Amino acid sequence: MGIKNDLSFIMDTNVSLYEHQSTINPNIPLRDLFYISSEYQKLIDKSSLYASTLQKIPAPNFIVFYNGIEPFPDFSVSRLSDAYENLHGEPNLELVVKTFNVNEGHNYNLMEHCQTLREYSQFVAQVRQNKSTMDLNTAINHAVDDCIKNNILADFLRKNRAEVISMSIFEYDKEEEEKKLRKAEFEAGREAGFLEGQKHAALQSSIESAKRMLKSNKLSPEDISIFSGLSLDEVKKLQL
Repeated sequence: MGIKNDLSFIMDTNVSLYEHQSTINPNIPLRDLFYISSEYQKLIDKSSLYASTLQKIPAPNFIVFYNGIEPFPDFSVSRLSDAYENLHGEPNLELVVKTFNVNEGHNYNLMEHCQTLREYSQFVAQVRQNKSTMDLNTAINHAVDDCIKNNILADFLRKNRAEVISMSIFEYDKEEEEKKLRKAEFEAGREAGFLEGQKHAALQSSIESAKRMLKSNKLSPEDISIFSGLSLDEVKKLQL
C-alpha cells in the first residue's frame, strides 16, 4: 500500500531505522543491533576493513513509533546496555532507541508537524472506539467511512480501502493472538514458579529434618540420607 511498518534509509551520512510497534518490546535495541550489523556488512567492502585508512560508516538513528493500548509515555529511551548482566562502569557497546507514542492525544508537537501521522493516529483511535460496540470487521469499515467523510487520510483510504481493511483485520487479529500468547506465557511462568517454590520448600524441609536427626546423634548419616531424601554428600555437608 506504499506504507510499511519498518523502514530504513540513508540520508546524507546517516542511516535511519524507523519501526512501528503496537506492543511494548524491551528487546528492540538488541534486534536493532543485529539489523544494523547486517546493513553495515552490505554497505562495506570487507577488504577495506584491512586498509590503513579509517573506513567511514553512516551514523545510525533508531526510532520507534508506538501505538499500542498499553500505557506508555510520550517519549522513552531504551538502551542495549539495559540488557547487560553484571555491567560494571560504562558499557563498551551501546545502542540507543528513541520511542515516540503516536496514539491520539500524545506528542502534540510531533503530530502538528506531520499531518499523515496525526491522521493515522485518528484513524486508529476511531477503530478502537468502534470496537467497543461493534465486531472488528464492522468497526474498521465504519472507521474508514468516517475518516473519508471527515477528510482524515481520505485520498489514501479511497484508493486503498480493501487493502486497509484487510491489513487492519490482520493486525488486530495478530494483536489479540499476542495477548493470548502473553497470557499463556504468564500462566506457564506462574505455574513454573509455583512448582519451583514447592521444590524449594520441600528441600528446606528435608534439610531441617536432617539437621534435627543429626543433632539427636541416634542415626548414622546413611540412615539420615534415606529418611530425609537428601544425598549422603548433602547430609555430610550439614555435619560440618
